Amino acid sequence: MAAQVVAAAGTAVARPLGDGSGANAVPRAGARMPRERWGGAVAARGRRESQVVSVISRAPRPEAEVLPVSPDDDAVVKEEANFQHLKAIQQLATAANGVWSKPNVRRKTKIVCTIGPSTNTREMIWKLAEAGMNVARLNMSHGDHRHTRKLLIWDQKFKWRFASTDISGKRARIHFYNQKGVGTDTCVSVNYDDFVNDVEVGDMLLVDGGMMSFLVKSKTEDSVKCEVIDGGELKSRRHLNVRGKSATLPSITDAQVVHELKDYLRSCNADIHVIVKIESADSIPNLHSIITASDGAMVARGDLGAELPIEEVPLLQVEIIRMCRSMGKAVIVATNMLESMIVHPTPTRAEVSDIAIAVREGADAVMLSGETAHGKFPLKAVKVMHTVALRTEATIPGGETPADLGQAFKNHMSEMFAYHATMMSNTLRTSIVVFTRTGFMAILLSHYRPSGTIFAFTDEERVRQRLALYQGVCPIQMEFSDDAEKTFGNALSYLLKHGMVKDGEEVALVQSGNQPIWRSQSTHNIQ
Repeated sequence: MAAQVVAAAGTAVARPLGDGSGANAVPRAGARMPRERWGGAVAARGRRESQVVSVISRAPRPEAEVLPVSPDDDAVVKEEANFQHLKAIQQLATAANGVWSKPNVRRKTKIVCTIGPSTNTREMIWKLAEAGMNVARLNMSHGDHRHTRKLLIWDQKFKWRFASTDISGKRARIHFYNQKGVGTDTCVSVNYDDFVNDVEVGDMLLVDGGMMSFLVKSKTEDSVKCEVIDGGELKSRRHLNVRGKSATLPSITDAQVVHELKDYLRSCNADIHVIVKIESADSIPNLHSIITASDGAMVARGDLGAELPIEEVPLLQVEIIRMCRSMGKAVIVATNMLESMIVHPTPTRAEVSDIAIAVREGADAVMLSGETAHGKFPLKAVKVMHTVALRTEATIPGGETPADLGQAFKNHMSEMFAYHATMMSNTLRTSIVVFTRTGFMAILLSHYRPSGTIFAFTDEERVRQRLALYQGVCPIQMEFSDDAEKTFGNALSYLLKHGMVKDGEEVALVQSGNQPIWRSQSTHNIQ
């Protein structure tokens, strides 16, 4: 029986799915129903006038054949065909709760989810992974080391996709206490002493990326008096920015800071990549050197929009993505992607477009912050991001000549093989299988953006986790045999068993990179 939607008299309701042609459509059970072509209310004739057939049919039924006998009839047939096309799109919407919601190798753009009070249990993190999460982000600005350590231990035990940790750097935040440790209705504290010296009368203070704003009216030796321009609910530990200025706090404003951090990690024998968070106006003049020194970048649009004119943020997003792509570095687009879903179950259409734009611009990953950290609908937010990214990727033309990555890999013979493997994937519509111990070749292939999935087999768990961030890469950990052919066979059997490739499907197998596994140093091949 077809599903039904009940609507009050006079309200606009869902359009019926009828069979037949002309002005009337025939629903099931033989009842005839008039149908307005493009809008207006639809009411059923007969005794149950408020019931109409839903736009979603639960069982297939044969379509009536209509033969045009006049120009008018031909127009009707075209309109009916258009309607059936729209019906198919509507049916895809229901599939989002089933087939489309299951993460699979079809989606290339990765999803980063911030873990917080809404999702900091093992059960919820598993559900996030099932919904489409590729990387779990732990923000040290809002969590203590004990809790973060517990989550990382879970990660090691249950082998989630990948865990990334935001280092808790120095930044201006509001606290609900004054110097005596007590807050009042009219006075709050800022967590660094030079705040009074950093602001001047007439400066605009932005709280939480601009959700609230205060105008500095006067200041004394230890206090700043402000006028509320845009009010709201003020919460503790909210971010504080001065419009057009950067606070005099240690931050990543040049490459030297990145080099010092990486040197420290090496001294601790820690094999950890560094992703720089571009959020300060002072970092923009040194953007090229900062990204060169790092392993990737995050476009923190909220903080950038607070310190810079907001019309500059989308231009910076494009430039940072382009720069990272040219250097072969990972790039994440973050902040406000589905902000409305913190409190609402569906996104705004502008937010959906925002995700699609980031995907089309070539971001490796898109990130959810408050949506999954403290939002009411974390799983729905991930599913929306998954389906929007997947649908957008389906519209990106394939079979094109790979873009020139610049000088990042010009000294490596591997670049030529990655280029030709991408050409093969784009031309033959094949997936690529690569075996790697460092991840280098898989990363190189990712930045050429082949049309097929990059199945990166590695025997190193840390490499598998790291590759989870890169666009188009499906990392798989597997023990390597001394026999190359046996390892190839095991890899293909794994892909077949898990439904990642079909029996008889062609794949491109690439042997190249920094560290040869079954080949000599000077030998590279594609088969």
